[in-house]
Amino acid sequence: MMAAPPFWYRQKSLGEQLLKLVLTPVSWFYGAAVERKFGLYFPVPMAKPVICVGNLVAGGAGKTPVVLALADLLKEKGLNPHLLSRGYGGKEAGPLQVAPARDTAYDVGDEALLLVDKAPTWVAVKRPLGAQAAMESGADIVIMDDGFQNAVIYKDFSFVVIDGKVGFGNRAVFPAGPLREPLISGIARADAFIIIGADATGAADFLKRHSEAPVLFTTLEPDADNPGVKGKEVFAFAGIGRPTKFKETLEAAGATVAGWLSFPDHYPYDEDDLQDFLNSAGLKGAPVLTTVKDHVRVPGSLRDKVEKFGVHLVWQDKDAVFPLIEQALAKRST
Repeated sequence: MMAAPPFWYRQKSLGEQLLKLVLTPVSWFYGAAVERKFGLYFPVPMAKPVICVGNLVAGGAGKTPVVLALADLLKEKGLNPHLLSRGYGGKEAGPLQVAPARDTAYDVGDEALLLVDKAPTWVAVKRPLGAQAAMESGADIVIMDDGFQNAVIYKDFSFVVIDGKVGFGNRAVFPAGPLREPLISGIARADAFIIIGADATGAADFLKRHSEAPVLFTTLEPDADNPGVKGKEVFAFAGIGRPTKFKETLEAAGATVAGWLSFPDHYPYDEDDLQDFLNSAGLKGAPVLTTVKDHVRVPGSLRDKVEKFGVHLVWQDKDAVFPLIEQALAKRST
């Protein structure tokens, strides 16, 4: 996946404004094609509920931490959630239940290897087949990581995740902007919104003007078992939707990022990408850190030289979350 063009999130120069203008006619066709899909398919509810965690922009908004947090919440309520990923970056089409002892990121994608630590996880390019396989294997609810724009599978409830720092970017549809579909039609299909981090762009106010769906606020907090970085110089790299988020996380934890590499989302690392960087860190005696998601894509020969620095989702009002899902489940019995 390509890195997000800077003009998607700013139009500071005349050139950036002109680029958006030139690409806007293409975005009209792209947006219309996405909207048309939802008029072509009429999915029916599956045997068990399907919860979707999606977003409206290309790249990472923080969907996977939300899926992990929802899995914890549903297990606390006595449910048996299974998790469903498309397996982006992997070669398996599925449906396939992920087995960490067998599968690598090049088989099932990086996200699936994170999810399987929390609950049984499936990869399937054809999402309905993956959900069906999960249900036949004992799931009483399926949480789908991404897939909000998938018109084929029925969703009992859809959360839309928003990175609070960048919001909806320039609010234009791809390729003129980061949106995967026209903003208003996407908002209309969401059952709830989750803003991660400080709402720097006023997304919550915009949503409240265009939707009656609730807005939930969350933060990403460092994991308790992370290596200590406060007051230390570190080298770091990331290949996620917005790599600078990782750098900002390390700096917020008190680290000085003395060396930094940024890669596109889901980037398949090889030794040549990282060896010189690791050598430079070694000369300074600095640890090399990356995200948990990136770590599974580091070549095995280098993995023990790179430390993981993980984050988890914290709800501002955790008690408000499950009642929303309960309302969706109750509709099944009416």
